[in-house]
Amino acid sequence: MATSPRLSLRGLRTFCVAAKHENFREAGEELFITPSAVSHQIKSLEQELNRELFKRSARDLKLTATGRSLYEEVAPLLDQLHEVTSSFRAGRSRSKLRLSVQPFFASELFVPRLPEFTTRYPEIEIQVGTSDESSEKHPKDADLSIRLFRKPPDKLVAHRLFPLRMAPSGSREFKKTIKVKNDRIVSNFPLLVHETRPKAWRQWEKASGIQLPTDSRVTRLDSMIAIVRAAEQGLGAALVPVPIAQQWFHQETIVPLFDHELVADVSYYLVVAQERENDEAVRLLSDWILDTFAE
Repeated sequence: MATSPRLSLRGLRTFCVAAKHENFREAGEELFITPSAVSHQIKSLEQELNRELFKRSARDLKLTATGRSLYEEVAPLLDQLHEVTSSFRAGRSRSKLRLSVQPFFASELFVPRLPEFTTRYPEIEIQVGTSDESSEKHPKDADLSIRLFRKPPDKLVAHRLFPLRMAPSGSREFKKTIKVKNDRIVSNFPLLVHETRPKAWRQWEKASGIQLPTDSRVTRLDSMIAIVRAAEQGLGAALVPVPIAQQWFHQETIVPLFDHELVADVSYYLVVAQERENDEAVRLLSDWILDTFAE
């Protein structure tokens, strides 16, 4: 049975560069070939596919729908191939680390800073998993984890990062409605409550000396990102972890409602499985996490 000839890898690469710029001259400059050579390779590819990839005019060059679809499919594959060949060319062996991070910490603190580490150590591949926010345990399938514990866990290597501090927060418009008399909130004060910390508001009330209304409407949510989003929309007051939510405060999408924060009885710990403690990649990531996030 006859088989179709394989497409030229060079032609596909030239096509992707030309598609990125939608300009044969700029593509030629990037590839160190002439614009006419770019055009010739594109025409050869179009003939092999029997599809038009570019609409050409005297002043303009645009991808066709087929060209756009091919570019979106092929470009990531060529990038991946480049990473693999670069790794072998440099003689590097890639290390893979599995890191479990509680969801709000991951989205607001860890992931935004992660490019600093991956740029410095491109040979280390990080797989970040987010899991439940309640249980005090290091997942068995993780090499490292950042989780909340009341005390350092047994039989694991643990480094304390910082305590869980929670600030009463809400939208700017919500804050304007708050009225306090004789250390008692006398205005409507709906509460947003995280299901894993149902007593947090009462603990804040006791620690701050500010009495909450006895008839406050309570909305219970099971994730901190949902809590913060609800506060942002003016649905009530939330106890929000600091400094994890610092970007929200900086942008003033939410604002502190009172000065007093609740310091919980748990802290964020970096935890490492004992059998992985001396692994070089684990050590590099651990050192970076401690330098970046530990108080």
